[in-house]
Amino acid sequence: MISEDQLIDRCRKNDRTAQKILYDRYASIMFGICLRYVFERSEAEDILQEGFLKIFTKINEFEGRGSFEGWMKRVFINTAITLYHKNSKHNKNHYNIDDVHVVKSEKPVFDDSEFTNEELINIIHSLPKGYKLVFNMYAIEGYKHKEIAEMLNIDINTSKSQYSRAKKLIRKKLEIYGQVSIGIDNDEDENEE
Repeated sequence: MISEDQLIDRCRKNDRTAQKILYDRYASIMFGICLRYVFERSEAEDILQEGFLKIFTKINEFEGRGSFEGWMKRVFINTAITLYHKNSKHNKNHYNIDDVHVVKSEKPVFDDSEFTNEELINIIHSLPKGYKLVFNMYAIEGYKHKEIAEMLNIDINTSKSQYSRAKKLIRKKLEIYGQVSIGIDNDEDENEE
C-alpha cells in the first residue's frame, strides 16, 4: 500500500494513477462533508468533483504541516462555501441581529435519548441554508464565529444569531418528534468569537 507522503508526491507530479488512489481513499469521507452543506445529493456530488479538482491543482500548496486529510477537508468546506455564495442570495436566510430574539435556556430543554445519524442529518438538512451553513461550520467543523463571519462575509453577530436560530429550530423539531438532546444546549458557546 502506498503511503500518504508517496501519494502526495506522486499527485504533485500529476500521476493519474496516484490521483485515482487518492480519490478512492478519501472520496467517501469528503462526500460526507459535502452532504452536510447542501440539500441535494447532486449538489454534494458537484462539490466533491470540484473539490478534488482543486486538490489536484493546488496540492503543491499543502506544505506538510498538519494533517493532509485536514487540509483536504478545508478545501471541501471552502468549495461548499463558494457554491453557497454563487447559488444563493445568502442574505435571504441571514437576519439582522436586531430582528432576532434568542431564547436562552438555563437548563437543557431535553433529557438523554438516542438518535440515529439519519434522524439528526435529516433535521440539520431541513434548516434554512444560512442556518445550516453556520451550524455545520460552528458545531461540526469547529470554526469560531469570527472565522465564520470572515469566510461568509457576514457580521460576527449574524453568525452567532444564525447558530442560535439553528439550535432553536433543531430543538423544536426534536420536540415534535418527541425526541431529546443532541448535546447542543449549552448557550455559553455563542459568546465565543
